[in-house]
Amino acid sequence: MATVVVGAGIIGTAIAHDLARRGRQVVLVDRDGPGRGASFGNMASIAVTEFMPASRPSIWRQIPGWMLDPEGPVRVRPGYMPKLIPWFARFIAAARPSKLRALEAQGAALCGRALGDTLDLLNETGLQNQISEEGCLSLYTDEVEFRADREHIEILDRFGFPHEVIGRQAIQALEPELSDKIGLAVLFPQNRSMKDPYKLVLALAARFQALGGRIEQGEVIGFTRSDRMREVVLKDGRKLPAEEVVIAAGAFSARLMKDLGEPIPLETERGYHTQIMSPGIALKHSIIWPARAFMVTPTADGIRVGGTVEMAGLDAAPDYRRSKVTVRRATEALPNLRCEGFTEWMGHRPALPDTVPILSASAKTKGLFYATGHGHLGLTYAATTARLMGQLITGAKPALDLHPYRVNRF
Repeated sequence: MATVVVGAGIIGTAIAHDLARRGRQVVLVDRDGPGRGASFGNMASIAVTEFMPASRPSIWRQIPGWMLDPEGPVRVRPGYMPKLIPWFARFIAAARPSKLRALEAQGAALCGRALGDTLDLLNETGLQNQISEEGCLSLYTDEVEFRADREHIEILDRFGFPHEVIGRQAIQALEPELSDKIGLAVLFPQNRSMKDPYKLVLALAARFQALGGRIEQGEVIGFTRSDRMREVVLKDGRKLPAEEVVIAAGAFSARLMKDLGEPIPLETERGYHTQIMSPGIALKHSIIWPARAFMVTPTADGIRVGGTVEMAGLDAAPDYRRSKVTVRRATEALPNLRCEGFTEWMGHRPALPDTVPILSASAKTKGLFYATGHGHLGLTYAATTARLMGQLITGAKPALDLHPYRVNRF
C-alpha cells in the first residue's frame, strides 16, 4: 500500500520526495502535470521576512477604501462578496492583539527554518544552482513611506531576521536601473530567488521518480474510507489504493476537505504576473515596493512582475487588467523597463484567514494528513513543510510543535 499525495505543486512534490527519501512507496497525483498551478507562476521568492499576518488592524482598516479603487492592492469582484463574508469575519477576528502575536510567532517559526531547509533540499537533490545569491530590496521614496512600513521592520527586529537600511548611494550601487525617486531601501539578504520555480518542481519531480515514486495524472473526486483511508478515487474511474493520503492541493484543497468531513475557511487569493522576456534591463535582486503593492523578480530567463490580490473564487475568468496595473507601477521604479515579449498569467494562492498554514494529521480519519493554506509563502515554506510532514507521517517527532497548525483550530 502506498502513500498518495494529492497535489503536485511545490508543496505536494516536496512532500512526496521527502517521503520517498524516507523509504515510503509514494504516488503523486494531480489533474495537471507537476507544477502547473500556482507553482508555475509564483514570484520565485524564498520570502522569509514576509510572515507578518495580513489580518492586522492596519490592513483591514484600509480594505473598504481598497474595495472602491479598481486598481487597489486588494480587489473583490462584487458578485463574489456575499460568499466572502464568513471568511472576512474570521480574518477580522484574527486581528486581536494576543492572537496576532501568536500568529507572528507561528509564521516566524516556519520562516526561521525556511532558507536553511530550502538549501538542504537543493543540496540533497543536486539542484543548488536553482537559487540566487542575491537578496531582496524593499523600496521607499522617502522617510514617510519608510515609517508607514515600520510595523514590518519592527516585527523583523523582534524575531531577529537580518535586514539593512540603505540610502540612495548604496541603492544605486546594487541596482543601477532603479529610479532616482527611490531614496531608501531595506535589504533582506535571506530573501533569495529561484532561477525558475516551475523548472524546480519538474526537477524535484524527476528526483522523486528516481527514488521509485510514481506520478499519476487525474482529477481526484472522492475517497474510500472505513476505519482509515483506503482509496483515492479519480474522475476517470481509477482507484488508487492508499494506506495514507496527504491533501496538498493548494486552493483546491477546500473542496476535497469538505468531502472528507473537515471543512476549512480556505479561499483563493488570485495572483497575476507578467513574464517579460525582453525587458531591456538587467536586475540582480528581487524588489518590492510596499506603497505600490508590486514585486519584480529576475526569474525564468526574464523579469517577472506581480502583486496585488483579487478575490473572485476558483471559477471566474482572469482579469488581466490586474497585470497591467503592476507593470505600470513597476516602470515607476524601473523607468527603462520595456514590456516586450511578455506573457500574462493568473493563479490561485490558498488563503486562510489567519495566514498560517495547516500542517496536520486529520482529527477524524486515520491515515489522512493535510498540508495546505500556505498563502503567498508556498515556495518559501515548501522544504520546511516537506520535512515536517515527512516526520509527522512516518511517526518521527516533528522538528516544530505542529499543534498551532492543526486542521481543527478554526
